[in-house]
Amino acid sequence: MKNNENSDIHLVINIAQQTLILYQHNKKMAQYAVSTAKNGIGSQQDSGCTPLGKHFIAKKIGASEPINTVFIGRVPTGEIYEAKLGMLHPERDWILSRILWLGGVEEGLNKGSNSEGGCDTYQRYIYIHGTPDSEPMGEPLSHGCIRMRNEDIIKLFDQVEAGTSVVIIAH
Repeated sequence: MKNNENSDIHLVINIAQQTLILYQHNKKMAQYAVSTAKNGIGSQQDSGCTPLGKHFIAKKIGASEPINTVFIGRVPTGEIYEAKLGMLHPERDWILSRILWLGGVEEGLNKGSNSEGGCDTYQRYIYIHGTPDSEPMGEPLSHGCIRMRNEDIIKLFDQVEAGTSVVIIAH
């Protein structure tokens, strides 16, 4: 896991606007609607919140998988998501198509721990990932991760690499 701050590509996730913007050479190249945490902003372990600050893509998972591939524990289950499968398992938090696993770089904010306990984005399994197309975008509904449309996460996945800088801002 290493942060590639010198890359010409970086991502900015804006929680108030529920957007993810891809910049290349500081020029806006793409903007996507996202869904961040229903519980709001925060970095503590088990908070169900989306962490703020400087991050990087620690791992890319699912490169060759078909769209709507279902992941559990970052491993494809062999299932392809469809509405019927969603109705059979309403309790699942669907992680689909691709996973960009984030790591924090700011000690005590989104890396390691602080006076309140663990606050490590990577250890909290915070991802940018696909979600069922029936799930709304543009409103905070996740368990801490950044959800995207499946077609969007596949496009984004192909444009970034491990080490790409990701900044999560409140507004």
